[in-house]
Amino acid sequence: MNRPDQRTLLSSPGPLLLAPGAVLLPEGPVDGLAVLVADGRFQQVGPVAELERAHPHVEAVRLPGQLLMPGFVDAHHHLTQSFGAALAFGEPSEIFRRVWVPLEGALDEESAYVAAKLAAYEALRGGFTTVADAGTRADVDVEVVASAARDAGIRCVLGLVCNDADTEGSSGAGGVLGAAEKHLARYADDPLVHASLAVSIPEAGTEATLRGTARLAAEAGAVVQIHVNEHLASVERSLVRHGLRPLEYLHDIGALGPQLLAAHATLLTPRELSLLADTGTAVSYNPVASAWKGNAVAPAAAMAERGIRFGLGTDGTRGDGFRLAEAAEFAQRLAYGLATGDSSCGAGWTWLEAASRGGADAVGLGARTGAVAEGLAADFLLVDVETPELAFSWDLPWELVRRGNRDQITAVFVDGRLRMWHGRPTDWDGPELVRQAGELARAAVGRAGITRAHPTSTAARETRVACAAACARQERGSGR
Repeated sequence: MNRPDQRTLLSSPGPLLLAPGAVLLPEGPVDGLAVLVADGRFQQVGPVAELERAHPHVEAVRLPGQLLMPGFVDAHHHLTQSFGAALAFGEPSEIFRRVWVPLEGALDEESAYVAAKLAAYEALRGGFTTVADAGTRADVDVEVVASAARDAGIRCVLGLVCNDADTEGSSGAGGVLGAAEKHLARYADDPLVHASLAVSIPEAGTEATLRGTARLAAEAGAVVQIHVNEHLASVERSLVRHGLRPLEYLHDIGALGPQLLAAHATLLTPRELSLLADTGTAVSYNPVASAWKGNAVAPAAAMAERGIRFGLGTDGTRGDGFRLAEAAEFAQRLAYGLATGDSSCGAGWTWLEAASRGGADAVGLGARTGAVAEGLAADFLLVDVETPELAFSWDLPWELVRRGNRDQITAVFVDGRLRMWHGRPTDWDGPELVRQAGELARAAVGRAGITRAHPTSTAARETRVACAAACARQERGSGR
């Protein structure tokens, strides 16, 4: 009788007894361990022989050459912005008014669903098992985004935008907070979708709403996502309006605390670092976004040293968890390490932890996911470590950060279920989704009224070539 292949064995509803080459625990990689997965959780983690004796009726799936490690957590995403990713390339900061608001405003239910599922697909391919969505501006029920995440098979911290300052037709803080309460209750029992509140930037919410969302989130054990101290322009506007920087203003009105997930936080004074540490506020450190459209790099190594809670976020830039961890370390090295002679910049383990357990804590799911540990959700990856990049390991955490990439991910599990196998969904058609997204994206971008400060790279090249040719003709005509 033919033995089922690995994919078939791993697709079993469980329980699953997995015996990989190594397991990545918080303290580092360990050989000779097995994990028992049942009912969506890690039921046991221990020596292979010990778990086989304890569960004689469950055949172990042996996975030599595979590392079982926690799934990555994307602590900051905008799922319904996936149609416009390249529209941000080469653009100055604060593009939300010119690109993201009009783009999301052009989405209907179908296109919002497909955009969100496309983003989830990319995230899963890149090893993310959880994404924190900072809220859509599309004029659709947020359940559209929740459905896309569920159907894709990814865990989602789902933000409801609670902006009410200078918003035409706003029902005021009372209406916004009523909707926030309903949103928090709506997903209380959902296995994959976890409710969150969001205010785009501090100036987008009234003081009553900023206070109220902080209170509601704290009571519900959820987080409020706010873009804070991301760009120079927003810091200056806050100084003019309040005499305080955005983070200082949130502290002044009592909105800092463990319930706040401050997105970006790139422009921080020493006092603001102290405020984050003293209040237990969490940060999403988004290094690729800083490089592509930011004004600065968040001082994440200093945050780690001071015990400030933080995770890593893509901000929708690209969905590869390994490249995100590498960017996190690389940005610290360029922005801070080179100038101070710091050759370690937190070492590999800091960035792996921020990409997994630290991210889960930052988005409010630290008691549910983020590590391979008994009782936590079975959100994990199988990574091929018998590749040229990783085959002879001297320091696996560093190698995963510096040399890992999504091509090495064999399988992605969320809530104990196999969701991706070699980059393809196991129970839905990924290529068909991409085809559908291409059609809808062209239509949405065409009607969005997006304003770019720069032409596309192809158009820019044509302009430069034309200018060079014109200059050459002028020089020839002048007889130089």
